[in-house]
Amino acid sequence: MPIPATRRVTLAAACAGVLLAAACGTGGGATSGKSGGLTVWFPGNSAPEIDLVTKTLVPEFEKANNVKVEITYVDWGQISPKLNAALAAGTAPDLFGHGPAAAAGFVRTGRIAKLDDRVAKLPAADREDLAAYLEGGKVGGGQYMIPLSGQGTLIAYRKDLLTAAGLDPAAPPKTWAEAYEAARKLTVKEGGAVSRAGLLLQSAKTQRVQTFLTLLASEGGSLLTAGGDKPAWNSPEGARALEYFTRLYQGEGAVANQLGADFANQPAAQNPLATGKAAMVMATSGQVIQIAKARPELADRLGVLPPLATATAKTFGGAGPGLFLNADSKNQELAWKFIEFMLSKQVSERYARAAGALPVRASAASGAYAAEQPLLKPFIEAAPAYVASPNVPAWVQVRDVLDKHIEQALAGKAPAAQALAAAAAEATPLLAGK
Repeated sequence: MPIPATRRVTLAAACAGVLLAAACGTGGGATSGKSGGLTVWFPGNSAPEIDLVTKTLVPEFEKANNVKVEITYVDWGQISPKLNAALAAGTAPDLFGHGPAAAAGFVRTGRIAKLDDRVAKLPAADREDLAAYLEGGKVGGGQYMIPLSGQGTLIAYRKDLLTAAGLDPAAPPKTWAEAYEAARKLTVKEGGAVSRAGLLLQSAKTQRVQTFLTLLASEGGSLLTAGGDKPAWNSPEGARALEYFTRLYQGEGAVANQLGADFANQPAAQNPLATGKAAMVMATSGQVIQIAKARPELADRLGVLPPLATATAKTFGGAGPGLFLNADSKNQELAWKFIEFMLSKQVSERYARAAGALPVRASAASGAYAAEQPLLKPFIEAAPAYVASPNVPAWVQVRDVLDKHIEQALAGKAPAAQALAAAAAEATPLLAGK
């Protein structure tokens, strides 16, 4: 039976704000479609998102459609194993959330329904409004995931620190080369070691692959070949990208410290940009907004650069997490109604605000969320420059291989070209399905 709304909210709230050793939720593994209501799993543990979804959005949907909806929030570290187990047992929810990188694997195993016909029935104006991020939910040209938000990384900077270093915050860097030269002026060293970084890019596990993709795409390179079956990163463009990344940390010209530190997931007040331990930091829209909230005295001192260019201006981003429709769901019509509800103008902007993410609709650039968060505007405007991770079945394994070798290069243990060649050799059989 569907869990009463009060019970659903209580359990969701208990999950908020903590990393769980096991998945926490409300569904308890109810068979898809068994109750006659709708079962939905969301990934994550963001308290504002959980509160909005469970206390406001779901009750609105239930009332409008005279149905019950079971919502389960599962920590990101548990969503894949819990989903795999539930899919194998036939107890998976009607709808489940995950990142775009999971789409190809679900398609290969036939676990999710194709959504092209349903998307085609949306009003033309809605399809156009959603077009930029819908692309991120496609596999082989077919629509399989509906993104609920967008994501993107840009370089945020401290205007006051630029001014103190003799730089004009109204004319910040436009290229990666200019960013490095500015970083050299902004870097402070004590005893030969960097004590204040001029430029910090994300270098923690997995994040460093996304940073490398940003630099590689800016060079005009790609991670994989057009068919997605071979590595393409071991190229002159790849070598230049990784050499730039490495130069930030190594040698007399180093402008960065905290190699491998996960400052992206630190409390906002502890972010190096907030503490003044870095003058320019790679960040997401949510991170920048949270820094401004945590340190309101810095709000007017923060700026965000547009995508930096080398051969072209690109940066990591695109579709954020979204919803997949279980191919075995007995409630597919109701499940699609829920997706349409989440995509609607009146809901999608509220969801993005709660999640601290980019709105999935282009029209939100002139909406209330963007108006109240001026630091969000550069991220919305950067949407055409976003480049996402490849959506191929073996990507997670391939990403981990590439991550390992990038780490070696950043630590100065292997030249950039050698690290990329070794990663390609190890990843090639994975992409070939061997």
